[in-house]
Amino acid sequence: MQMILRYLEMIRFSHTLFALPFALFSAILAWQTKGAFSWLELVGILLCMVFARSAAMAFNRLADRDFDARNPRTAVRHLPSGQLSVVGVWAFTLLCSAAFIGSTAIFLLNENPWPIRLALPVLLFVLAYSYTKRFTALAHYWLGASLLLAPVAAWIAIRGFDDFAPPIVLGFAVFFWVAGFDIIYACQDADFDRDAKLHSIPAWLGVPMALRIAMLSHLATIALLGALYVIAAPPLGWIYRMAIVGVAVLLIYEHSLVRPNDLTRVNQAFFNVNIIISIGLLAVLLIEIALVHFG
Repeated sequence: MQMILRYLEMIRFSHTLFALPFALFSAILAWQTKGAFSWLELVGILLCMVFARSAAMAFNRLADRDFDARNPRTAVRHLPSGQLSVVGVWAFTLLCSAAFIGSTAIFLLNENPWPIRLALPVLLFVLAYSYTKRFTALAHYWLGASLLLAPVAAWIAIRGFDDFAPPIVLGFAVFFWVAGFDIIYACQDADFDRDAKLHSIPAWLGVPMALRIAMLSHLATIALLGALYVIAAPPLGWIYRMAIVGVAVLLIYEHSLVRPNDLTRVNQAFFNVNIIISIGLLAVLLIEIALVHFG
C-alpha cells in the first residue's frame, strides 16, 4: 500500500482534477446533442484520462529526474530522493501507456474507431511535453495543448467529428487556462531554469512580464468560455453566464496572490483556485442539464 501511495504521489493523482472535469464537460455536451447517454463511453473516457495522465506524469518525472535532483525545490521528489527506482517508474509508465491504448478499444464496441486510431499520436504528443523545455520557452503552451486534447478527445469518443465547434472552443479555453497557470507556477524556477539552460517564459522574459502574459492567457480563457455559451446554448444558460463571471473573479484572485517579488503563495494559486474552476464549471453544467430536464 505504501508503494502504491508513492506512485500516486509521484504523478500527483489529485491533479487529474484539472483536466478530467473538462473532458466530462465536453462528454456531457456531446451526449446532450446526441440525445443518448452511454455508461460504456463514460467508463472509457475515465480510463483513458487516468491512464494517459498517469503515463505522462511518470514520463515527465523520468525525463526531468537529473534536473529535479539539482533544483532544491524538486530534489525531494520520488526519483531524485530514491523513494522510487528508475526501473519501477519506467515499468509504471509503460503499463499506463499500454492501458491507455487498450482503453481506447472500448469505443470499438460502439463502432467508433477514432479513439484507437488516434491513441498513439495523442500519447506521443502528451509525452513529448516533457522535453519541450529543452528547446522552447513556449513549453507552457505545449502543456496547454496536451490538456486541450481532453475535451476534444472526449467529444470524438462519443460523436466522432460531428458538430465539432463546441469541443474546439472549450479545448482552447483549457489551452489558455492551463498555459496561464503553468507560467505562474514556472516563476518559482526562473533562476534555476536560466542556470540549467532550460527554457520557460519566466526565465526568458523575467517574472513580471511572465505574469502579464499569464494574465493575457487567462483573459483569452474568459473570452472563449463566453464564445462557448454562444455556440452551445442550450443547454448552457444563465447559470453558466454567472459561472463565467465567477471564473473571472477566481482568476483575478489567483493573480492577486502572486507578485514578482513574492512567490510564496504560488501553490495556493496553482492548485486551490484552479480546482475550484474546473470542478465548478462541471457542476454548473450538471445543474443546467438538470434544469432542462426536470425544471
